[in-house]
Amino acid sequence: MEIRHSDNRFYIFEADTQKEIGEIVYSKVSDGVISIDHTRVDETYQGHGLAGKLLNALLDYADLNNLKIVPVCEYAKAAFKKRPEIRFLLADNYQQLLEQLDKGEA
Repeated sequence: MEIRHSDNRFYIFEADTQKEIGEIVYSKVSDGVISIDHTRVDETYQGHGLAGKLLNALLDYADLNNLKIVPVCEYAKAAFKKRPEIRFLLADNYQQLLEQLDKGEA
């Protein structure tokens, strides 16, 4: 398995089956701010920490590119609640940005 990055998403590719088995999708909110919109892992592969690996890849990408994050998907929200050490990546006004995204304003 390898994690690949393209088109505003990271995904896990299983070389043996030539199949994509999970992804985490993000989008640009504003300059220097992205939202984590969706995280998915195929049922067969759930429970093996793959969503966490995808999230970590996205967090590393954000950190290296000086991006701040608005967690939109439930998985990302839960991760930021459980892991205080990653909260430095949260956009300063992420609660307000989250409300705007929910209303379709951002």
